[in-house]
Amino acid sequence: MSDPAYEAISKARRQAGSGNPKGAVQTLEAYLATDPHNTKPRLELARIAIYDLDDMEYGLMQLDIVQDLEPDNKDALKAAVTVMSKHKKYNKETAEKFERLLSMESSAELYNLYAKFLRRQMADFKKAGEYYEKALALSPNDYDIHQNYAVLLLNDLRDYEKARKELEYLLSVKPHDPVLKKNYDRLMKQKFDKNGNLKKPILGFRR
Repeated sequence: MSDPAYEAISKARRQAGSGNPKGAVQTLEAYLATDPHNTKPRLELARIAIYDLDDMEYGLMQLDIVQDLEPDNKDALKAAVTVMSKHKKYNKETAEKFERLLSMESSAELYNLYAKFLRRQMADFKKAGEYYEKALALSPNDYDIHQNYAVLLLNDLRDYEKARKELEYLLSVKPHDPVLKKNYDRLMKQKFDKNGNLKKPILGFRR
């Protein structure tokens, strides 16, 4: 027995994949007119609107409808914060959605996404560091998280001891990466002495 929702989603994906996102949207809208409470095709409509049609506002509207229908729909919440966390105008709403998600899920992916939001949009560097560490506790070999944490440590927290460890881990994975090597060499030259100890800040002298 065929599943009309599945068929509509499959058709829409084919249309979007062949460069016809407007047709894909029309396919899903036509289906949802007959079955408005079905969240799976609505989630697909949101995804295509945001990433293929480049209509973020319409996509977010569809995600809001999903959340009205199913307040604890994690897929809709994750999709929303992934997009909204890149835009400061949504900061308050994004933070609220993250809080709901964090109450439902503990994952490295979510902690990493939240840490990026805290750093880029909220400038809460200390809290961002805490969530990168939580993410790494769950996924200690995730290169992307280590890289994000290293940037935070170097540029914002200025915790050079921890930054050194992160860069050394990254270099152990990609030993021939010229950018990593350059950043590591600069850190060691500027912040550490010849014995590998962190340099003490130079204090001013009174005359």
